[in-house]
Amino acid sequence: MAKRDYYEVLGVQKNAQDADLKKAYRKLAMQYHPDKNPGNKEAEDKFKEINEAYEILSDADKRARYDQFGHAGVDGQAGAGGFGGGFGGFGDGGGFGDIFDMFFGGDGGSMGGGRPKGPQRGADMRKDIELSFEEAAFGAEKDVEVVRAESCSSCQGTGAKEGTTKKRCEKCGGSGQVKTMQRTPLGTFQSVRPCPDCGGEGVIIETPCPECNGQGRVRKRKTLKVKIPAGVDNDSRIRLSGEGEAGARGGPSGDLYIFVRVRPHKLFERRGNDVYMEMPVTFTQAALGADIQVDTLDGKATLKVPEGVQTHTLLRLKGKGIPQLRGSGRGDQLVRVIIATPTKLDQRQKDLLKDFAKSSGEENYRSQGKNGKKNFFERLFDKE
Repeated sequence: MAKRDYYEVLGVQKNAQDADLKKAYRKLAMQYHPDKNPGNKEAEDKFKEINEAYEILSDADKRARYDQFGHAGVDGQAGAGGFGGGFGGFGDGGGFGDIFDMFFGGDGGSMGGGRPKGPQRGADMRKDIELSFEEAAFGAEKDVEVVRAESCSSCQGTGAKEGTTKKRCEKCGGSGQVKTMQRTPLGTFQSVRPCPDCGGEGVIIETPCPECNGQGRVRKRKTLKVKIPAGVDNDSRIRLSGEGEAGARGGPSGDLYIFVRVRPHKLFERRGNDVYMEMPVTFTQAALGADIQVDTLDGKATLKVPEGVQTHTLLRLKGKGIPQLRGSGRGDQLVRVIIATPTKLDQRQKDLLKDFAKSSGEENYRSQGKNGKKNFFERLFDKE
């Protein structure tokens, strides 16, 4: 069967530049590579044809002979440079990962490889804790249990059994890298990869520590005492430096982050550093005014209810709120007055209320209001 024209195979013009040849070849090689078309004999033959065409046209001397004499000028030249094993000679087996690495510089490819692994910082950890409303407000000391990787005490984190040492890897000479040369249609490439014997460490542990199996770290359960500052709230984060996972190969430990969740309180609601609550008062207390006892975070406190207070009025207790997380001072406690209506009245009480209603006029329900604003009854009775 007659060979097709190499320019036709790559889909380029005869005056195509090297960059155009490379671009066309890369596209077709990726499309017809056997790893992407397993069991497809047609794709396999196409891939071989593409490689042959590119090998000739990418070489200036071979291309010149081909342009002058056609296939007769280069017969026997394709593959003479030695593609190596596999389809197109892309290293061992010609895998798709190798061709991708060759073009785009993936890990372990010709554009660079693994380097010896030095000290590595340990991973950060997260621990969630739940606090009562009061603990969040005033701070607390809590026991926090964590399970984490810690440096092995038997080998001091080296991974080697006590009394032994690590040995320099003979395969890579302690560099942690091995270099290989690959000849491809694009030229000769040098690959740098992690050493398979030492895994890129540069050293080999001949006698591993029995405590950690040569890992240098062991998992342990530990209880830490954590001081919770006053004023924390939901999703507050406390950082404990160096209390995370132990580092590898002598690296520093990571950090432990404590995330706070605060249980709701049966009386109080937090808004910023202020505390809100509702307090029922009797009709008489609201009408005549009174000093009443209310709950606060500090215990009982006296709240002055002014004469004629309206329901849902907010009364303030200065400095009875949440302490500032980073700073001094505290928020306030705001008490929402809820006027309770009596539900069980005897006849005498009913008669007294009826007498009161008869003796009361509109003026009893009018007030100046705050900042000169009219209250609900004033707006209702306003004829204008």
